[in-house]
Amino acid sequence: MRRGVVDLPLHSGHAPGWLFERMKRLVRSVAEVIVFEFGTLELLRRLSDPVWFQSLGCVAGFDWHSSGLTTTVCGALKEGIRGMERELGIFVCGGKGRASRRTPEEIEFFAEQFSLDGDKLIQTSRLVAKVDSSALQDGFQIYHHLFIGTINGNWAVIQQGMNEVTGWARRYHWFSEGMESFVVEPHTGIAGPAGGTVLNLTAREAESARETATFIARQFPAKTIKEFTQIRLPAQHPVSIQDISPNYLKKVLIKTYEQPPADFASLLLVPGVGPKTVRALALVADVIYGAPLSFRDPVTYTFAHGGKDGYPYPVNRSEYDRSLSFLEKGIKEARIGRREKLEALQRLERWSRMLVKTI
Repeated sequence: MRRGVVDLPLHSGHAPGWLFERMKRLVRSVAEVIVFEFGTLELLRRLSDPVWFQSLGCVAGFDWHSSGLTTTVCGALKEGIRGMERELGIFVCGGKGRASRRTPEEIEFFAEQFSLDGDKLIQTSRLVAKVDSSALQDGFQIYHHLFIGTINGNWAVIQQGMNEVTGWARRYHWFSEGMESFVVEPHTGIAGPAGGTVLNLTAREAESARETATFIARQFPAKTIKEFTQIRLPAQHPVSIQDISPNYLKKVLIKTYEQPPADFASLLLVPGVGPKTVRALALVADVIYGAPLSFRDPVTYTFAHGGKDGYPYPVNRSEYDRSLSFLEKGIKEARIGRREKLEALQRLERWSRMLVKTI
């Protein structure tokens, strides 16, 4: 897993129309080239890399240090490929706020179009959302959920949460390829500010806590509530029980007792099981916490076309349009066998790597 830290503060305003229209074309062109050259899995692989995704947003001219980069780039991807889903072999569902709540019906629509198991994909989407809101409690409330699927059943998810106290965001990336478990180190990357107390039940070393929490959820509720109310923690303990209602916990535990979850993932999908329930069960099961993140910085890519807020310089519209023209023309020519422009991009990439090595 690649973990990273990038500053994602909440910025007011939105992407101006002239920029968003260009971003849609650029992101669509990048997606087309990657699918054309490497296939749909490679596009999902790159989108699930937080560093590559951040770099894409910088190339597209958005603010490198804004939480809006996530929602705007995801919106540009969804709008940009609209109507091209069958041609590209990918579809995009969900988004920010109310759009995220439409994810199940959008998945169902595309599942019917491509003869996929819609119920399975919808449950995947729900479980990913529950993991980042309940199993990983880091103070960031999820408000953005983008589900990217392929006609072959592969998927990637990009989620973002906001800390309402600090105004900072954290982004979570998922990819189906090679993922062994939804609840054991499932992310391909996490980007956002470090620090704070984290209740991380997705940590590999938290296996005993997950198993014990699931075991407790299957027990007679009265016994669990009695044990919970007898917990006494020191004032400096990082996990507080003050905001957990025993009466609410009892109602949820009655559900889990009547329909015992088979495992921790199944527990998360039980209606009513949210962060406070998981927190209470983790307290009883002896909480295990996550580790700090490492540092990565893709900000150099913002020099490609500039940034919306003028950093490192205002977006250069003429240069942006030249890039779009080159990409779009290159894609059209490649479709009829003329690959000169795409091969030129490949040569430029190899040259730039050699240059970096000599610096």
